[in-house]
Amino acid sequence: MNTQKHNRLAEYIREIAAEYLVREANHNSLITVTGIDLSDTEASARILISVLPTEKEADALEFVQRKANDLRLYFMKKVKIRRAPRFSFAIDLGEKNRQRIDEISHKSL
Repeated sequence: MNTQKHNRLAEYIREIAAEYLVREANHNSLITVTGIDLSDTEASARILISVLPTEKEADALEFVQRKANDLRLYFMKKVKIRRAPRFSFAIDLGEKNRQRIDEISHKSL
């Protein structure tokens, strides 16, 4: 596996997914792409997101999962690639935990 090519593809996915979600999402919540887990074979990519307000996470996750194939088509138009990965989405629990730690540390000050 070419690590540089792999990392570049992951970065393209992150940028284009963020661009697509800004365009397509309603403005009831803020959906942010926080990371990409690209498989070693580059056949699939899990797009990690955070959602504000957190009460809208379930709705936002349902929305992005519904739009996964449309995002793939949009990605293929933007990036000339022989075979685009299949996209799935998940809430970035690492980011969520980091935000919680920040919140707790600010309260204790």
